[in-house]
Amino acid sequence: MSEDILLEVRNVKQFFRINSSFTVKAVDDISFQLRRGEIFGLAGESGSGKSTLARTLLGLKPPTAGTIYYKDYCISDKQIYRQHKREIQKNIQIVFQDSAAALNPHMTVEEIIAEPLKVHQIGGSKAERTAKILELLTMVGMDGSYRRYYPAELSGGQRQRVSIARSISLEPALIIADEPVASLDVSIQAQIINLFQQLQQEKQFTFLFIAHDLSLLRFLCNRIGVMYSGKMVELAATEELFARPLHPYTKSLLSAIPVPDPCYERNKKVLVFDEIQINENAQWQEARDGHYVLN
Repeated sequence: MSEDILLEVRNVKQFFRINSSFTVKAVDDISFQLRRGEIFGLAGESGSGKSTLARTLLGLKPPTAGTIYYKDYCISDKQIYRQHKREIQKNIQIVFQDSAAALNPHMTVEEIIAEPLKVHQIGGSKAERTAKILELLTMVGMDGSYRRYYPAELSGGQRQRVSIARSISLEPALIIADEPVASLDVSIQAQIINLFQQLQQEKQFTFLFIAHDLSLLRFLCNRIGVMYSGKMVELAATEELFARPLHPYTKSLLSAIPVPDPCYERNKKVLVFDEIQINENAQWQEARDGHYVLN
């Protein structure tokens, strides 16, 4: 695998068998690469398989089929994953949407951030770990006094900042953010997005950002992949995707983006996507240089 590629997903499927006659194809034959230091956006409506794909990449559930490579390790292979488990878990971190559920309510902020440091034996003494925790809190825009707070004493935005501090504490190579601002107020969303952008520029980690909001992904991401019903239907550089969308579903999503112009909004035409437009025999192909579409 090229040194420029940090993570490669090859024909990954994640199926859930409900009963003998019905199987949910949550992730269906998806392939893409994450380049070192890039911000990759993953868009799609609820139920499209974005979160399931994220959890599969983390190794929380092995894929039904296909392979996932981190560097040169096939981490979808259970034996290889076990051999390199500590390195993989240290270098691939996640920020969840629900910060209240992601943080242990019985632990203080200091204990929450210190936990991965202890597990991976980073920072020898308690004083060194405390200094590291204070540094991390400062990096995410929080005062050191918050280290003694419990999650229930924090606002949603503050809890998400703690989650981010925990995720960057091990200086991972890849951070997956699974709709991390969806449950926050709009003003707080902007603060968290700017924080992510600042940290990524400072730390140069690869960033997989999952969201519904395409305009948000346009602001943040280098490339965007669009998912529909378990499949990746289009992938391109951000401005290429917005300027020349090829798949009917992508065109429909882009046409629905609100514009702060009442006259335009009243007269704009939102394209309606119908499943009948999906070709069951469609193949993943490169339509233009770096612009892929399921067609």
